[in-house]
Amino acid sequence: MSTTLATSHTDPAARPDGLLSPRYRTMTVAIVMLEALYAFEALGVATAMPTIATALDGLSMYAMAFGTTLAASVIGLVAGGQWSDARGAHPPLRAGIVAFVLGLLAAGLATDMRVFILGRAAQGLGGGLLSVALYIVVAQAYPKALHARMFAAFSAAWVVPAMVGPALSGLIVEHLHWRLVFLAVAAGTVMVAPLVLGPVRIAGSDNTARATTTSLWPRLAWAAIAAGGAMLLHPAARMGTTAGWMLCAFAILLLMLACRQLLPAGTLRLARGLPTVVALRGLASAAFFGTEALLPLMLSREHGFAPAQAGMALTLGAIGWSLGSWLRSRLDGCEPVRLMQAGLALLVTGTAATATAAWADMPVAIALCGWVAAGLGMGLTRPTLAVLTLELAPDGRQGDSASALQLFDALFTATVLAVSGSLLAARLTTAPTLAYASILGVSGLLALAALAAAGRARPVT
Repeated sequence: MSTTLATSHTDPAARPDGLLSPRYRTMTVAIVMLEALYAFEALGVATAMPTIATALDGLSMYAMAFGTTLAASVIGLVAGGQWSDARGAHPPLRAGIVAFVLGLLAAGLATDMRVFILGRAAQGLGGGLLSVALYIVVAQAYPKALHARMFAAFSAAWVVPAMVGPALSGLIVEHLHWRLVFLAVAAGTVMVAPLVLGPVRIAGSDNTARATTTSLWPRLAWAAIAAGGAMLLHPAARMGTTAGWMLCAFAILLLMLACRQLLPAGTLRLARGLPTVVALRGLASAAFFGTEALLPLMLSREHGFAPAQAGMALTLGAIGWSLGSWLRSRLDGCEPVRLMQAGLALLVTGTAATATAAWADMPVAIALCGWVAAGLGMGLTRPTLAVLTLELAPDGRQGDSASALQLFDALFTATVLAVSGSLLAARLTTAPTLAYASILGVSGLLALAALAAAGRARPVT
């Protein structure tokens, strides 16, 4: 395991070819395109879902279309980590692409809501596999000096889909057909896949030594428990009754037990090094997306924004995130933990400023500037956490470490959003300002906790 976090970023004379040099150009462009296609599907499907559920007579199963995707992605993340460590990135990446495409085809051609949900599950499984595998592609195929730039490119690949994905999906549904939302992504993935898989297979063949991994089946069993907890969480939180809160507590207990088995030891208590890095990813994401979920509602109810205007406000955060990712790619010589602390400080400041949108008499410009700052902070933080994960991973366990990073992000953010949504539903009509303040307060505390713990990402030397 590496214990020095800045030495490979500081020598310009030793810097290798860039991401778009002839050696890396095809693979870099193909990977970014694959990530962007995955992002478009993930962000655009919510816009199409009301039409899909009506067309397939499946409104009663509406929530399952999202819950099964999350649950299956948990299985994919865990399996992808183990598989990558045992066999390299190519086999899980290939399997992930196949499952993702088959899921898109099943969803796009479905004539029954149950078939559609099975397709969504296949998409989640494939997405989990390829998400982890792409991290290992970076580790295998690119020199360390390019890791930060490549992870910044990953973040940037989500920006355009975040800005135009929901609107484009809506236009496709309204003027063409909802099936094209899935079938077009499937076609694009099939075209891009060979451009990724060929170079990845060659890069993987240069590194034949593989780790002796822990048994897959017990980890998959715990992943299934985590997936069950994730699926139970949202419907339980929405019940708004004593029984619902008891089910919600049971779901959180399942998630905690599973996380103790699936994450690096000490993650839940912020042990130094890799456990803290994994925890910081979940804390930062939950703080950002918890705030994002409320921002359009506050702008609409308290400041009279039309839906299109509220959507444009969210775009400001995506622009800030893009700028942060671009800055991160240019700051190779900076110590990673310092960069992460700067990003988290921006996240704390940005979420606090965004929270002023809860009060109608506060200038909305403060909230909008804050949201740009929050996005800027995430753009600096997320690629840095990915770089630290590869650097601090035990030898031969980069797949497990990348899996843990993304797993805790998904599960912790889902938990915070589910509980926040329940609190909002319970108080919005009677005490909206209190509802906003309680949820934004949680987001702010999570961001502060991340900033306070960031120094613990440095391992004990």
